[in-house]
Amino acid sequence: MSTDENKQIARRAFDELWNQGKLEMIDEIYESNQVSYGLGVDLPAGQAGIRQFIAMYRVAYPDTHFTVEDQIAEGDKVATRWTAMGTHQGELMGIPATGKRVTVAGMTINRIVNDKIVESWNNFDALGQLQQLGVIPAPGESA
Repeated sequence: MSTDENKQIARRAFDELWNQGKLEMIDEIYESNQVSYGLGVDLPAGQAGIRQFIAMYRVAYPDTHFTVEDQIAEGDKVATRWTAMGTHQGELMGIPATGKRVTVAGMTINRIVNDKIVESWNNFDALGQLQQLGVIPAPGESA
């Protein structure tokens, strides 16, 4: 696979799974025993965990939209810097819907083998998300 083809596979995860909610595409995009790091929740292994994670966030933010800001690829790895936006309309990890619009920045590094994502390393501004939801005070705000 070329680095451009690997970038397209990584981009499909954002476009088809997150933006369009086509969870049936998980089997095509992710290897069955893929491993994800840094999601911040305890999930089952493999495709089931990815399906559960995306479904959880799409329930909480049904209008979720990811924008791929940058992608850099080398060998079998693709680094993607992204921004996600959505309106908190459903429960998220015990946090009831607030109706607040949230913007979160993050980065994901995917390792791609034989046209499928086999490993992912994720880092996103979970603290900023909680502050925007009003669950945790922002700096300078009182609790």
